[in-house]
Amino acid sequence: MPRSLKKGPYIEERLIKRIAGLKKDDKAIVKVWKRAVAISPEMVGFTFGVHNGKEFIPVYVTEDMVGHKLGEFSPTTKFSRHGGKMQKDQETKAKASETATAVATKTKKK
Repeated sequence: MPRSLKKGPYIEERLIKRIAGLKKDDKAIVKVWKRAVAISPEMVGFTFGVHNGKEFIPVYVTEDMVGHKLGEFSPTTKFSRHGGKMQKDQETKAKASETATAVATKTKKK
């Protein structure tokens, strides 16, 4: 359920104060644990390290991201793959083609 319009977006005041002290030219990553913080226009141009439960994922904020939440750009689960016989066949073909191109480039260099 979304947040009430009369309350406005959830923005952490301490985070805005930390950003105000930085310059956009700095390449410092601001660590954030609160994934529910809405991205405001003041955040554009900064890189945030958004915690996904295990590590901090760097997220560079652009103008298109304003209005979204920080957590949307830091996935919490890792997609392994869909199983099955077809998937295994595709993977073996891909590995075979990679090794063939690697061998071809090595022979061309000599």
